[in-house]
Amino acid sequence: MAVAATRRSALRLGLRVAALAGAAALLGGCVVAPYGTPVPAGPSTFDRAFDAATGAMTSQGLALRTVDRGSGVIVGSSGALTLTASVRPQADGTTRVEFNQSGTAGQDPNLVNRVVADYNRRMGR
Repeated sequence: MAVAATRRSALRLGLRVAALAGAAALLGGCVVAPYGTPVPAGPSTFDRAFDAATGAMTSQGLALRTVDRGSGVIVGSSGALTLTASVRPQADGTTRVEFNQSGTAGQDPNLVNRVVADYNRRMGR
Protein backbone atom coordinates (compact mmCIF):
# COMPACT_ATOMS: atom_id res chain seq x y z
CA MET A 1 0.00 0.00 0.00
CA ALA A 2 2.88 2.35 0.68
CA VAL A 3 4.08 1.80 -2.87
CA ALA A 4 0.68 2.79 -4.31
CA ALA A 5 0.58 5.97 -2.22
CA THR A 6 4.07 6.88 -3.35
CA ARG A 7 3.07 6.33 -6.99
CA ARG A 8 0.01 8.57 -6.59
CA SER A 9 2.15 11.29 -4.96
CA ALA A 10 4.67 11.04 -7.74
CA LEU A 11 1.89 11.16 -10.33
CA ARG A 12 0.33 14.25 -8.72
CA LEU A 13 3.71 15.94 -8.48
CA GLY A 14 4.39 15.12 -12.13
CA LEU A 15 1.02 16.57 -13.18
CA ARG A 16 1.65 19.73 -11.20
CA VAL A 17 5.09 20.17 -12.75
CA ALA A 18 3.66 19.58 -16.22
CA ALA A 19 0.84 22.06 -15.58
CA LEU A 20 3.28 24.71 -14.35
CA ALA A 21 5.60 24.11 -17.31
CA GLY A 22 2.67 24.40 -19.72
CA ALA A 23 1.46 27.62 -18.08
CA ALA A 24 4.96 29.09 -18.23
CA ALA A 25 5.23 28.18 -21.92
CA LEU A 26 1.87 29.81 -22.68
CA LEU A 27 2.72 32.97 -20.78
CA GLY A 28 6.09 33.19 -22.47
CA GLY A 29 4.39 33.19 -25.87
CA CYS A 30 2.12 36.12 -25.00
CA VAL A 31 4.74 38.84 -25.17
CA VAL A 32 3.57 41.71 -27.35
CA ALA A 33 5.98 44.22 -28.76
CA PRO A 34 5.04 47.76 -27.79
CA TYR A 35 3.60 49.86 -30.58
CA GLY A 36 4.90 53.35 -31.22
CA THR A 37 2.69 56.28 -30.50
CA PRO A 38 1.22 57.59 -33.74
CA VAL A 39 2.41 61.08 -34.51
CA PRO A 40 0.06 63.23 -36.52
CA ALA A 41 1.62 64.55 -39.67
CA GLY A 42 2.43 68.21 -39.35
CA PRO A 43 2.17 70.79 -42.06
CA SER A 44 4.36 70.32 -45.10
CA THR A 45 7.61 72.21 -45.45
CA PHE A 46 5.96 74.40 -48.08
CA ASP A 47 2.98 75.20 -45.82
CA ARG A 48 5.23 76.03 -42.85
CA ALA A 49 7.42 78.29 -44.99
CA PHE A 50 4.46 80.00 -46.64
CA ASP A 51 2.75 80.65 -43.29
CA ALA A 52 6.01 81.89 -41.74
CA ALA A 53 6.62 84.30 -44.64
CA THR A 54 3.04 85.60 -44.46
CA GLY A 55 3.29 86.08 -40.68
CA ALA A 56 6.67 87.77 -40.91
CA MET A 57 5.48 90.27 -43.50
CA THR A 58 2.34 91.05 -41.52
CA SER A 59 4.13 91.46 -38.21
CA GLN A 60 6.63 93.86 -39.78
CA GLY A 61 3.83 96.20 -40.78
CA LEU A 62 3.33 95.31 -44.43
CA ALA A 63 -0.18 95.49 -45.86
CA LEU A 64 -0.64 92.26 -47.80
CA ARG A 65 -1.97 92.84 -51.31
CA THR A 66 -1.53 89.31 -52.69
CA VAL A 67 -1.48 86.02 -50.81
CA ASP A 68 -1.60 83.20 -53.36
CA ARG A 69 -0.66 79.85 -51.83
CA GLY A 70 -1.15 78.06 -55.17
CA SER A 71 1.56 80.08 -56.89
CA GLY A 72 3.60 80.59 -53.70
CA VAL A 73 3.54 84.39 -54.01
CA ILE A 74 2.99 86.93 -51.23
CA VAL A 75 3.10 90.65 -52.00
CA GLY A 76 3.02 93.29 -49.29
CA SER A 77 3.57 97.01 -49.26
CA SER A 78 4.51 99.74 -46.84
CA GLY A 79 4.28 103.21 -48.33
CA ALA A 80 6.31 103.23 -51.55
CA LEU A 81 8.04 99.94 -50.70
CA THR A 82 6.85 96.62 -52.06
CA LEU A 83 8.15 93.33 -50.73
CA THR A 84 7.52 90.09 -52.63
CA ALA A 85 8.02 86.67 -51.12
CA SER A 86 8.33 83.69 -53.42
CA VAL A 87 7.91 80.23 -51.85
CA ARG A 88 8.82 77.32 -54.15
CA PRO A 89 9.02 73.58 -53.45
CA GLN A 90 12.25 71.95 -54.64
CA ALA A 91 12.68 68.52 -56.24
CA ASP A 92 14.59 67.25 -53.17
CA GLY A 93 11.64 67.99 -50.84
CA THR A 94 13.02 71.25 -49.46
CA THR A 95 11.41 74.64 -49.97
CA ARG A 96 13.12 77.73 -51.38
CA VAL A 97 11.99 81.13 -50.07
CA GLU A 98 13.09 84.43 -51.59
CA PHE A 99 12.26 87.97 -50.49
CA ASN A 100 12.64 90.81 -53.02
CA GLN A 101 12.19 94.47 -52.23
CA SER A 102 11.29 97.12 -54.78
CA GLY A 103 10.51 100.80 -54.52
CA THR A 104 12.26 103.52 -52.56
CA ALA A 105 14.68 101.74 -50.23
CA GLY A 106 15.51 105.02 -48.47
CA GLN A 107 12.09 104.97 -46.79
CA ASP A 108 12.91 101.85 -44.74
CA PRO A 109 16.28 100.34 -45.73
CA ASN A 110 16.13 97.56 -43.12
CA LEU A 111 12.62 96.31 -43.91
CA VAL A 112 13.71 93.24 -45.86
CA ASN A 113 16.29 92.35 -43.17
CA ARG A 114 13.64 92.56 -40.43
CA VAL A 115 11.22 90.42 -42.46
CA VAL A 116 13.91 87.79 -43.11
CA ALA A 117 14.90 87.74 -39.42
CA ASP A 118 11.24 87.38 -38.40
CA TYR A 119 10.78 84.59 -40.98
CA ASN A 120 13.84 82.73 -39.66
CA ARG A 121 12.59 83.03 -36.07
CA ARG A 122 9.21 81.60 -37.08
CA MET A 123 10.97 78.70 -38.81
CA GLY A 124 12.98 77.99 -35.65
CA ARG A 125 16.35 79.09 -36.99
